[in-house]
Amino acid sequence: MQPTRPGRPDPRAQAQQAQLAASLAGAVDLAAVKARSEAAARAQTAPPPSAAAPDGAPGAAVVDVTEATFQAEVLDRSFQVPVVLDLWAEWCGPCKQLSPVLERLAAEGGGSWVLAKVDVDANPALAQGLRVQGIPAVKAVWQGQLVAEFTGAIPEEQARQFVTELVRATTGGAVPGAGEEPGEAEDPRLDVAEAALERGDLTAAEAAYQSILDAEPDHPVAGLALRQVQLFRRADEAGPDALAAADAAPDDVAAQARAADFLLGTGDVEGAFERLLDVVRRTAGDDRDQARRHLVELFGVVGDQDPRVAAARRQLTLALY
Repeated sequence: MQPTRPGRPDPRAQAQQAQLAASLAGAVDLAAVKARSEAAARAQTAPPPSAAAPDGAPGAAVVDVTEATFQAEVLDRSFQVPVVLDLWAEWCGPCKQLSPVLERLAAEGGGSWVLAKVDVDANPALAQGLRVQGIPAVKAVWQGQLVAEFTGAIPEEQARQFVTELVRATTGGAVPGAGEEPGEAEDPRLDVAEAALERGDLTAAEAAYQSILDAEPDHPVAGLALRQVQLFRRADEAGPDALAAADAAPDDVAAQARAADFLLGTGDVEGAFERLLDVVRRTAGDDRDQARRHLVELFGVVGDQDPRVAAARRQLTLALY
């Protein structure tokens, strides 16, 4: 999923980053909007990754990551470039086949992505938080969100395809700080909205983005940002009880929509989509149309560049026709 504006916090990505970080801590706080923006803010001020830095050093294309450095080297860094986690152990033979391949590809990438190596024996909490079932395990992180993964040693050609598609789908291969053109003119109206986000005031942020759209309906940033903020307001209002309520009333389309909002707000994109797809498959008439419209709205929040949206759109087409 792409940021709403280069160099600016993305309210959707902030929440997803917080969700992944919270998976290690054991809780998700949807109300802490200011905390969600901290990783993106740190990434803006941190030096970009560099293939010239020695392997293992902070900012290098290949780094060794521990529980203490996971926030900076994986979550924060993933707001600059995609980060590929290589979860391995000394006793793992297939790991010793795959890791050198990934290291060579990262060096070739020239800083367009980072390989973060995690020794699962030395960092069991990370392995548990990332739900590692077997090694070698490879997981890709972009803007704090797990976006792709595979388990087991694969041939170099397949590994190269994996990272190539990852980079193409996220940054397109751009390296932070390399040959940057002058940025777009600052819009002080966006500063007002983003200041409200940093305060955790979703109501004020929504009003600020709406005010921009009232004056400029085709504004390139405000429309998507408004949809994101509205989603997080709904998710916050629904709360975790929305899941139990929806499970208890499977034919209540509004309850299913609230549950989907909560799931998306906490980063479970597939879960949100599948819940509404299930309603579309099981219902007809107004109920089906209500679920369809809400699902399409969530597609707009996630963004058409995300491969999960394309997959869910195909499932929606099959369910409708």
